[in-house]
Amino acid sequence: MTDAKTIQHILNSTIQSLTTVIPVKFDVLPPSLTTQPYEQKELSVLIALLGDVRGRLIIDTNESTISQIGEAMFGMTIEGEMIESFTGELGNMVAGNLCTLLEKDALTLDISPPTVLTGETKFYGFQQAFKLPLNFNNAPPSNVLLTIDEA
Repeated sequence: MTDAKTIQHILNSTIQSLTTVIPVKFDVLPPSLTTQPYEQKELSVLIALLGDVRGRLIIDTNESTISQIGEAMFGMTIEGEMIESFTGELGNMVAGNLCTLLEKDALTLDISPPTVLTGETKFYGFQQAFKLPLNFNNAPPSNVLLTIDEA
């Protein structure tokens, strides 16, 4: 089982990865535990974490936030089919950066290709997850979910 110190390190590295990748100001609220099912309302990206730690990174967000991030990154409005595509790429960038950060501390991780989910969805298949709430200006709140599987 992964110890509390490792989980705290992964959560801190996730925050660092988010702030490195996302060029929009946002506030990170304290993490909390959540149990299944976790319910998404609009849009998320799921990426499996494999290696020294096994679990999933889920970025649960909305079109407004994704559009705001895309506009800051590319100088253009992200809309239509580009919303889902960019959501997957954003998840890839955050998870890839997280792996790089953790590798510096001798934690080796690999990631799966992103899975984008739209609409109302319930997530099952985990005992507990750590929910990291994010508040972006002029957008509904987002959450990052980190599930850790027992090895």
